[in-house]
Amino acid sequence: DKAPLSKSLLLVPSAISILLTLLFQHYQKFFAYNLQAIKEEFQIWRLVCGRTICLDLKDTFCSSLLIYNFRIFERRYGSRKFSSFLLGAWMLSALFDLLLVEITQYIFGITINSLPSGFLGPVFALFVPFYSSIPRVQVAQVLGHFSITNKTLVYILGLQLLTSGSYIWILALSGLVSGICYNSSILKVHRILCVPSWVAKIFSWTLEPVFSSAEPTNEVRVGMGATVDIQRQQRMELLDRQIMMSQVAQMRQQRQQQQDGMINWNRLFPPLRHRHNANYQDQRPSEQDTPPPTEVSEEQVARLMEMGFSRGDALEALRASNNDLNVATNFLLQH
Repeated sequence: DKAPLSKSLLLVPSAISILLTLLFQHYQKFFAYNLQAIKEEFQIWRLVCGRTICLDLKDTFCSSLLIYNFRIFERRYGSRKFSSFLLGAWMLSALFDLLLVEITQYIFGITINSLPSGFLGPVFALFVPFYSSIPRVQVAQVLGHFSITNKTLVYILGLQLLTSGSYIWILALSGLVSGICYNSSILKVHRILCVPSWVAKIFSWTLEPVFSSAEPTNEVRVGMGATVDIQRQQRMELLDRQIMMSQVAQMRQQRQQQQDGMINWNRLFPPLRHRHNANYQDQRPSEQDTPPPTEVSEEQVARLMEMGFSRGDALEALRASNNDLNVATNFLLQH
């Protein structure tokens, strides 16, 4: 739900990779990430084909699982901003791939003619916002010292993908560097490498209806995972949501009680205040009687509006969550 681009990246490249491996093996040469052919024969099209489809099913499986876990960024930022990040990371990682290969040959004397193919650079680049913006929730402890969190499985998948090939570390390093460059507010790369609005509209009209999903109903029972670990994770996520919603509801109730208390005082006791102040009818409540409004960061409001929420909903959610962007985002996604 609300992640059509992630679904398309999960289904289309995986299906093509399986078909090339099982049925059309003689076409695999067109999807090889051959750096020698790119530099010497100027086969620029290999940058597109070789950096999109995986020729190794292990890489296809790991990258598909990672894209499935990283779909949260498309739900949080919107499809256009998410696609802009993938496009920027894809272009920057292609440049860093060539630079790292030249540096490796210059320093160590190792000539690298080809690299593992697939959509691996942007996948590794997504670890940057995953590390910086996704909070850690402890699930269990091993031997009393090693903590297992909700992010441990994603890091294990990334490590598995990193060790699947001999030169895949070049793709991983270029992807991480490109993710850091794109997220950097100093370099302003996100303002240059972005998807134009008219392109986003065309894809929303043509491809989004194909890969969009209906919003899940609230009638789904909890604890219906295939394994005990999945069921435990589902219950923990539900508990976290309930705690967050109760905190937000409590903040709203306290603020409403303060406002109602002022209104009831003014409504029920005007004669008493009129005795002490002859000009009661001409005066408004003083600033001391009014609680100071919660200051809201305009930058956080802008980020919520970029996700597709209205300004009024963004202001209300940030005030209710005491300017906590993650809590406000989860609250708006649940309502």
